Amino acid sequence: MNVPAILPKHVTFIMDGNGRWARSRGEERLKGHIAGVESVRAIMEASVEFGIPYVSFFAFSEENWGRPEAEVLGLMELMLKSMKNELHNFLENGIRFLVLGNRARLTPELNASIDDIEAKTAGGKRLTMILFLSYSGKWDIQQAATRMAQAGASSIEPFLVTSGIPDPDLMIRTSGERRISNYLLWQLAYAEFVFTDTLWPDFRKEEYLKALEEFASRDRRFGKVK
Repeated sequence: MNVPAILPKHVTFIMDGNGRWARSRGEERLKGHIAGVESVRAIMEASVEFGIPYVSFFAFSEENWGRPEAEVLGLMELMLKSMKNELHNFLENGIRFLVLGNRARLTPELNASIDDIEAKTAGGKRLTMILFLSYSGKWDIQQAATRMAQAGASSIEPFLVTSGIPDPDLMIRTSGERRISNYLLWQLAYAEFVFTDTLWPDFRKEEYLKALEEFASRDRRFGKVK
C-alpha cells in the first residue's frame, strides 16, 4: 500500500477499545492499555516515515478521573514508565514531546518527568508528538475564555492549550465509536473524521494508511466553493 500524495499536517487519535481488547482475552483493562502503547509506538514510527509533522493522542480525559482508582493509578504509572522508556527514541528520531491538558491534576512525579522530557526533546524538528492528559474540550475553552477576558484580548486561540500548534487536519477514532467525546471542540472545527472498527491495540501501519487514503480522497472546501 502506497503513501498518499496528499497528507495531513496534523493527525490526532482518540485511542479507544483498550478495555474491550483486554476483556476479549480475559485480561484486566490495564493489560489493554499496555498493549495500546505498542500502537502508539507503531504510529509514531510510521508518521516519521511518512513525513507527518504533528501527531497527537487523546490519552486521558478530565472525565477519566472518575474511573476506578486502581485503573487511574495504573494508567499514570504506565504513562510515566512509557515516557521514560521512549526518551531515547525521541532524541534519536528528532521528535519533540509535549503534554497538554489540566496538568494541575497530575502527580508531582509525573509533572516532573514531563518537564524533563519536554526540555530534553525541545530541539526536535522532525515531528512533534502531543499527549493530551487530563484534558477536555470544554475545560480548554473555559480556561482560555477566562484568560482572554483577564488579558482584555479579542481572540481566544492564543489562550487555548494548543496555541502555536496547527489544528488537526485528520481525527481518527478506533473501536467503532462515532463521537469526539469532548475532545478538541474548538480545534476540530474543520478536521476530517475517520472512524474505524479496529480496537486501538490492533491499530497499526496498515490501518493508518487506510485512514490517510480516506483523508486524501476528501474534498476539503472549508465552507468555500471550488
